[in-house]
Amino acid sequence: MPQTLASQAVKNVVLVHGAFANGSSWDKVIPKLQAKGLHVVAVHLPFTGFADDVTAAKRVIDAQDGPVLLVGHSYGGAIITEAGNDPKVAGLVYVAAFAPNNDEAVGDTGKDFPKPAGLDELRPFGGDGYLLLTPAGYAQHFAPDLTAEEKQILIATQPPAPASIFGAKIPSAAWHSKPSWYVVASNDHMIAPEYEKSIANHINADTTVVHSSHVAMLSCPNEVAAVIEHAAAGKTELAASSGR
Repeated sequence: MPQTLASQAVKNVVLVHGAFANGSSWDKVIPKLQAKGLHVVAVHLPFTGFADDVTAAKRVIDAQDGPVLLVGHSYGGAIITEAGNDPKVAGLVYVAAFAPNNDEAVGDTGKDFPKPAGLDELRPFGGDGYLLLTPAGYAQHFAPDLTAEEKQILIATQPPAPASIFGAKIPSAAWHSKPSWYVVASNDHMIAPEYEKSIANHINADTTVVHSSHVAMLSCPNEVAAVIEHAAAGKTELAASSGR
């Protein structure tokens, strides 16, 4: 189980989206957290390089009044792993996310686990080192459990991501010193669920498993919001009761 958060509950929640998505990834979770009295801000990553993405997250962290719970989805997990070293960050929540170790890149993780089918649907975009997920890849592997309308909106608003971000190494992984929670998506086709379970155990995260595709925060918003709420309160009983 993770360490206890600071002596008082954290009220600021900063959400970091993953690659091939934007801040609207959290649209279903945000109102649920706000209804619990939490102050929520979603970061919009520029996708101009890993360092720039970390800077964007740190800028939002710095703007908060008081301690912050940092939440990351997918590639956003790498961002919170680095940005989480900020002294204002009290804890980390990974949602179907990468959690690289010191001197490890996203592209280095998960090599010992089955290759997710969705990775075969990545294509070059624009000829300058960017990648995009095919519409079929998005519909069948990224978000297969969403409605047809939701899938089409996500496909239409998908931002390309530079391939270089997956090779950037994490200087110092914040999960070594910050309490962590992890939401495993059991039907993930973009990150192997086996990796998610393994890394959650490795970083000693309080773990909840949801029956979801890669976009757990959109397909299981109630469960994801509940984990974030409990993490902000420094609680572990929710995850413990789920049978880690």
